[in-house]
Amino acid sequence: MTEIQCTRPILGFAAFSGTGKTTLLEKLIPVLTESGLNIAMIKHAHHNFDIDKPGKDSYRLRKAGASQMLISSRFRHALITETPDKEPSLTELVQRLDLSSIDLVLVEGCKTEILPKIELRRDVLGKEWLHKSDSNFIAVACDTPELETSLPILNINNVEDIARFIHEWIKAHDSIENN
Repeated sequence: MTEIQCTRPILGFAAFSGTGKTTLLEKLIPVLTESGLNIAMIKHAHHNFDIDKPGKDSYRLRKAGASQMLISSRFRHALITETPDKEPSLTELVQRLDLSSIDLVLVEGCKTEILPKIELRRDVLGKEWLHKSDSNFIAVACDTPELETSLPILNINNVEDIARFIHEWIKAHDSIENN
């Protein structure tokens, strides 16, 4: 796997199923956007999904054989691309984003990809630590108050602290990019 290339800071949130990745991001994104950041979000799903509704024109046209279906209105647009032969890489997905108005790309899932990531972990699940076998983790957000790691430890239940960490990480990322 190669490192994900992106002209904007890109940050992953990785954890085992049931940890609460989506729940945390649902609370974190408003805090980040209220602070002035424009966010792009990529969510990886391990299962088949459909965002189009049966019976709607776009669904009918896609099911008729269109390999790409772009639906647009005054309020939003969505491109649905059929990928029956292979799952698109994270790099391919990032290339589909309009980064011109984005300050930060967040990625949910993709825990094995090479990109900066925050590990989310809840002790009750009893899963192993991901950061111990992957040097791409930049912090751990967990409910374990004492943890032996050199990484910053964030409280998974404190969205404001996580947002502060992300802002500091973006500043450091931007200063590296500008040098």
